[in-house]
Amino acid sequence: MRLNEYITLGRSGLRVSPLCLGTMTFGTEWGWGSEENVSRSVFDGYLEAGGNFVDTADAYTGGKSEELVGKFIADRSLRDRVVLATKFTFNTDPGNPNGGGNGRKHIYRALEGSLRRLRTDYIDLYWLHAWDTVTPVEEVVATLSDLVRAGKIRHYGFSDTPAWYVARAYTLAEKDGKDRPIALQLEYSLVERNIEREHLPLAQELGLGICPWSPLASGFLTGKYKRQGEEGSGDGRLEKTKDSGNPTLLRFNPQNWKVLDVLLEVAKEMGRPPALVALNWVATQPGVTSTIIGASKLAQLKDNLSSIEFTIPAELRRRLDEVSAPASIHPYMFFESFIQGMISGGTAIDAWKPVRLYRSTQTAESQPTETAERKAS
Repeated sequence: MRLNEYITLGRSGLRVSPLCLGTMTFGTEWGWGSEENVSRSVFDGYLEAGGNFVDTADAYTGGKSEELVGKFIADRSLRDRVVLATKFTFNTDPGNPNGGGNGRKHIYRALEGSLRRLRTDYIDLYWLHAWDTVTPVEEVVATLSDLVRAGKIRHYGFSDTPAWYVARAYTLAEKDGKDRPIALQLEYSLVERNIEREHLPLAQELGLGICPWSPLASGFLTGKYKRQGEEGSGDGRLEKTKDSGNPTLLRFNPQNWKVLDVLLEVAKEMGRPPALVALNWVATQPGVTSTIIGASKLAQLKDNLSSIEFTIPAELRRRLDEVSAPASIHPYMFFESFIQGMISGGTAIDAWKPVRLYRSTQTAESQPTETAERKAS
């Protein structure tokens, strides 16, 4: 697989690269990240390698990420070439109850701010950044569908949202003839596989693209952190943000260290850096369309882009799968082989499985005559 083997995102005609450039590292306002000149080199390096999918958010580095992305696109007149994605939800006006969330008032306010910072009059993919637990799904669907029809956004998707909420949104949009979401952006890595319980089956059933974020678990899976008891030490984001209280940055626990140990063993046997093996594992999982990668310098970007150019041998992949498998818990244990055997009476049932039609590829150099289909497992 190569970066310019473009994939249709969900059941849409939007073609994106299998690796998406995440720009949360653009800007130093959070105490980590990259200066403008370094961010520009990463952006240029990604586009020059054939990538076309760029992801940001209004909350990243206090809006600086959007400003830099908009500047880089405008300076090179790349707006029609780039698939530009940004997000709304988080409060950017402390003290204002409508300065965040997923209500119609805030969505319009957030979008106008993003359009201004990004120097554009439309967004290709507008993400709901996180479930706010209060806004009715009907309001969200109606608002985003109206924005599509007004030409302000081309498509929309959901990030960090319960599977039942996404399913209800999709069904209501389908029933009412409104524009449906085309993709999900969710955390997915060797140390965070919980989306396999509900979200991946949902996406495959409804034809939604999956765009994983944090495939390296905030750098934990690079192997640069060293164990000190059950804590860790190392020069990186997890060290700098350890007192932030953000639950997505709490990576040092016994199970994660166990996964990392096996990853390091597998990477050594393959003769490749553990970060690239971990990225490859996510990017080639069933249902995944485009994996979001970040880089704080150009050399790191180039390394990460090479993560899709090799295959993990089946036996080594099995070892990674087994050590990182989510625990069997209720009610999901009822859907596994033991109890399903009780339901089928021991007979073999060949069930229908959805085909990942949106995993088909089309390179920039060729015009294929047929669509490649890969069954989800």
